Amino acid sequence: MSDYIVRATAANLKIRAFAIKSTELVEEARQRHNTSPVVTAALGRLLSAGAMMGVMMKGEKDILTLKMQGDGPVGALTVTADSHGNVKGFANNPLVLIPANYAGKLDVGAAIGYGELTVIKDLGLKEPYVSQTPLGTSEVAEDLTYYFAKSEQTPSSVALGVLMNRDNTVKEAGGFIIQVMPGIADELIEKLEQKLGSIRSVTSMMEDGMTPEDILESVLGEFGLVINDKLTTRFLCNCSKDHIAKALISMGKEELQSIIDDGQDVTVKCHFCNSDYTYTVDEIKELLRVARIKSGARKIGILGDTEE
Repeated sequence: MSDYIVRATAANLKIRAFAIKSTELVEEARQRHNTSPVVTAALGRLLSAGAMMGVMMKGEKDILTLKMQGDGPVGALTVTADSHGNVKGFANNPLVLIPANYAGKLDVGAAIGYGELTVIKDLGLKEPYVSQTPLGTSEVAEDLTYYFAKSEQTPSSVALGVLMNRDNTVKEAGGFIIQVMPGIADELIEKLEQKLGSIRSVTSMMEDGMTPEDILESVLGEFGLVINDKLTTRFLCNCSKDHIAKALISMGKEELQSIIDDGQDVTVKCHFCNSDYTYTVDEIKELLRVARIKSGARKIGILGDTEE
């Protein structure tokens, strides 16, 4: 079955929940970036969370960016998602190899290290919303739980998991985000906390074949769970040769001229999907021509403003 996200409510709208099956998109990220098992787990968790947080946004063009920057060997993880279930991401160092943790599990926390979580929401306003919180465990789920409580004042429970096969491909990936809304009764919060404290890990539930709906039912069934909708989620990068060309133009005339003087084709790699785009010297000359036209237009605009 293809990856998907479930949106649900419970307790007469006092609880909202999101659950995701993200096995295919995490495996695609692993293949694109050739990530080691521990980086696959780390990036997979952040991709799963980013996809769910993306569909929390309401605007058609809203964009969410999550960045975990730590002092561990991974360096940083960056994930971008939209409100339609599309997500992409990369790790600065995809080939980290470190020993398992004390429980014999992939040590995601050590791979990321201590640092900062940055959440950026571009909602089409003049300035994007930016929040930064310190990384606690760097296991991803706990850090996002802290972010929701600290920056959005929304008590939440975040659970994420990536299960690997022996050949280092992704066997299962997914998770959930459960949030309580303002006005919820204290006894309901206490009951929910007790329930969350008694459930099995997400990876064990997924390994047993439980779907996102099954997982939410196991947690929120007694609270009157209502599944509202289900939408497809996937790893999708919107890069293109034209898109990269705009980035090259923004480098400026001197840098473009330097590339032309070298007389060699230039290849640019997209960080998010690892795709290569090659530009010939003639194509760079055309980009330089466009850059000069744009520069001239800006100068005319400045002169015009000055004269007025």
